[in-house]
Amino acid sequence: MARTNFDQLLQAGCHFGHLKRKWNPAMAPYIYTERNGIHIIDLHKTAAKIDEAADALKQIAKSGKKILFVATKKQTKEVIAEKATSINMPYVIERWPGGMLTNFPTIRKAVKKMANIDKLMQDGTYANLSKRELLQITRQRAKLEKNLGSIADLTRLPSALFVVDVLKEQIAVREANRLGIPVFGIVDTNSDPNNIDFVIPANDDAKDSVEVILNACCTAIAEGIEERKAEKADEKAADAQAEVDADEVKPKRAARKARKDAEPKAEEAPAAEAAPAEEEAPAAE
Repeated sequence: MARTNFDQLLQAGCHFGHLKRKWNPAMAPYIYTERNGIHIIDLHKTAAKIDEAADALKQIAKSGKKILFVATKKQTKEVIAEKATSINMPYVIERWPGGMLTNFPTIRKAVKKMANIDKLMQDGTYANLSKRELLQITRQRAKLEKNLGSIADLTRLPSALFVVDVLKEQIAVREANRLGIPVFGIVDTNSDPNNIDFVIPANDDAKDSVEVILNACCTAIAEGIEERKAEKADEKAADAQAEVDADEVKPKRAARKARKDAEPKAEEAPAAEAAPAEEEAPAAE
């Protein structure tokens, strides 16, 4: 897996933090210096943390599990939607539905409701409804699609959360912490990194900054998915070869068994003939 390039992070502006007066003291280990009242993030640590997070995300993807991407900031919505879609992962870019993780069955019911509306529209059940009723159902369907359409394929709780701006998405972070779901987060100097399992210290406001970090992480996830496919293909090939070998061995085993069954019969004949001679010996005395 390719390592994160320091120059790319610099060009993307990943090192720009928030104003000094807005900082969170818990971010002190990741701050390099302060310039013109703005904290500057140590990009060497950022690069190391991106690589660490990418390795972990790759293993999660390799095991066939889902990673939920969360970013409701206006400037990062498009980037998250594009990157998550490219690797077939669920994402949330509208308002975070409260209880989405802690009350997951209710969210699944809402997703199923959306699917049921589609089904009833296609089979003509709604054909006899008035325009007003049809409009209400269409609006309801559009609202569900906007909020939950991107997680329609998420049939069980995700194995990890990737969050852009952990301060803004603190409800999502708290729900994940409560359920023991690991959180990967782009953490700026005004945020608390203590509840984040994989901290990526960087500018979480600039689109370029978020994009360069997502590129590295999504590339690692894609690699994990490809490795999983390759392993499955190898397993299928090995199983097919084992079946072929078994088919070849069966006739040989049958022939060996037939020979083995025939051998005792040949040995029994002389033994039967020798028995009377042994019995006659005492009579001769």
